[in-house]
Amino acid sequence: MDTSRPAAANSGPLSREDPAARLEHLIESPFAEDLIVAAAHGSLTEDLALAMLRRSDLPATAIEALNRNQLVLKHRKVLLQLIQHPHTPRHISLPMLRRLFTFELMDVALASVVAADVKQVAEELLIGKLKTISLGERIALARRASAGVAGVLLLHAQGAVIQAALENPRMTESSIMKSLAKPATPLLLLTMLAANPKWSLRRDIQIGILRRSEASEALVYQIAAKLPKPAIYELLKHASLPAGRRELLQRVLLQR
Repeated sequence: MDTSRPAAANSGPLSREDPAARLEHLIESPFAEDLIVAAAHGSLTEDLALAMLRRSDLPATAIEALNRNQLVLKHRKVLLQLIQHPHTPRHISLPMLRRLFTFELMDVALASVVAADVKQVAEELLIGKLKTISLGERIALARRASAGVAGVLLLHAQGAVIQAALENPRMTESSIMKSLAKPATPLLLLTMLAANPKWSLRRDIQIGILRRSEASEALVYQIAAKLPKPAIYELLKHASLPAGRRELLQRVLLQR
């Protein structure tokens, strides 16, 4: 048999016809049986495993075999790609998430091919690490992570972290509003939101700042000055406001 040809040229699984078939040919095979043999092989290298995981049609049975091949799973790239493969069963991918480092979790949470529930768990695990990582790592995550993670980082009182989160292209108004609804919001965040050329113009964010007890009198005046009178009247009529805030807004209206 000519073993220089891939399994696709044969009528059946190459691993049956040629037990000595090269791994390079097995991982190109259209047969699940060949892929399982390759995945479990003790000589499977990192590069070959990654080539196999680049196959969008890789069956779950081959992924199961690859998951049992501890020699190749010691490679971080293989571990990460195995978790991110769309055919990886949940009972494999979810426990594996706990083995990932901070920025590996970020990559999973951002990967478009990863299932929503797996991405959610990755994001939750990442949020759980935020208090234990360095300032530099927080800044990098605030700049690059998902809106959910960046929104949580808005509540970490370092200005550099808040600034990076506000500049994150994935940041959404919804994530900012969730941060403004938390029990404790740093005054620094409120001040930086009021000064931000993009977010300071959003009406819901303006109202959210005015409803925070942490907002200083000067900040209230600054925000209220941007609001039309009907919006302030509506806020006074319907919103739950901190002590003294209603009187302060009424003074703002009188000074108009």
